[in-house]
Amino acid sequence: MTPPLDPRQIRRAFGRAATTYAQHAELQGEVEDRLLERLEYVEHPPQRVLDVGCGPGRASSLLRKRWKKAQVIALDIAVPMLRRVRTGWRNPLARVCADARALPLPDASIDVLFSNLCIQWIDDVPALFDEFRRVLRPGGYVAISTFGPDTLHELRVAWAAADRGPHVGGFVDIARIGDALLAAGFRDPVLDAEHFTLTYADATTLMRELKAIGATNADARRMRGLTGKTHLRRALDAYESFRHDDVLPATYEVVYAHAWGPESGQPRRSRAGGEIASFPIERLRGSRR
Repeated sequence: MTPPLDPRQIRRAFGRAATTYAQHAELQGEVEDRLLERLEYVEHPPQRVLDVGCGPGRASSLLRKRWKKAQVIALDIAVPMLRRVRTGWRNPLARVCADARALPLPDASIDVLFSNLCIQWIDDVPALFDEFRRVLRPGGYVAISTFGPDTLHELRVAWAAADRGPHVGGFVDIARIGDALLAAGFRDPVLDAEHFTLTYADATTLMRELKAIGATNADARRMRGLTGKTHLRRALDAYESFRHDDVLPATYEVVYAHAWGPESGQPRRSRAGGEIASFPIERLRGSRR
């Protein structure tokens, strides 16, 4: 179970980072490109595509370029991020501000659901995948990426030397992502992971970059108020133990997954341990008394 997150803090942080995100999100762009390559598995042009956690809309624009006749919906929790999205004048992008856990979309209305490095900001992944399943049409395609538990382990160790409070979020491992997809009823999930290592002259630069992309501490149990200079200095000094070849590393574990939406009536595992199946009422047959 991942630590509880504060959605209001997430919304505020990404809203503040809207103007600085693009210039600092080099890793996010690289992962996004690799996730976009997985769309080659989509055999038929979709009619409606959803980009969950779109940020300033880079992927949304590329999705529209790939499928010119599709309606592309750019969805994000932060309004300032959506204002950065270039909607275009021909077949404009639809911008929607909403929480990914409660998508304001009809059942079975999406052909392709794309989400790059967003779901790590959701503390209930099984519930999120239930919502993804709800809006995805039978046979639709979902492609997601998220951070795994090895992400920023150096920063986590450094802060642990400074105090006992949470400073770096917990991340769901690849096995739990796969299990949650299966529990939600998705078909034929394929998952893999890779590691990226970014390097910095000092830990302060890393922390500033994280703030610039909105990746601040959203743990609901976090200490409120400013971090004291003494605590910060302890963390910075502890990070120095990772220095190698005169640079400091920052590790990111990225998990990729794609799967297909189940057919109507295919059961999913409930949290109580049983299975739940749902059918459109039009499929029910038989007499009534």
